[in-house]
Amino acid sequence: MPPVDDQLEIIGRLLLAAALGGLIGLEREWRGNPAGIRTIALVTMGACLFTDISRMMGGDDRVAAGIVTGIGFIGAGVVFREGTGVKGITTAATIWVAAAIGMAVGIELYIVAIASAAIVFVLLWSRPLTQALDEAIREQESRNDSDQGSER
Repeated sequence: MPPVDDQLEIIGRLLLAAALGGLIGLEREWRGNPAGIRTIALVTMGACLFTDISRMMGGDDRVAAGIVTGIGFIGAGVVFREGTGVKGITTAATIWVAAAIGMAVGIELYIVAIASAAIVFVLLWSRPLTQALDEAIREQESRNDSDQGSER
């Protein structure tokens, strides 16, 4: 059995992973997406715990591969077709990167995990900007199409 100090360090890592996942999930929840604070926090925490346990048991890359595969199944569950489009792909990608952040915490890459979570949060928060850009591009394409039609 590992010493109490080691177990307390693992608990600290689990709390950090859950907090980072919760921050990411906050944005998803605020926008009304299917995977919110609890889901993303559980994903980061679970990936961290699997990574920590694997390290304690002298694990290899198979556990990391298993985490990635398992998270892929969870992500696939939130992606669905709606008409001609696809919904949930950003949420699936968020779940996927949240697992990677949890794994980073599990191998004590704290700065990388915190920076990654901040980058993910900023990318998710930039949705209004990307939507405005999409609209501007569509308007420009529509104008170009109508200009070409009037030249004929």
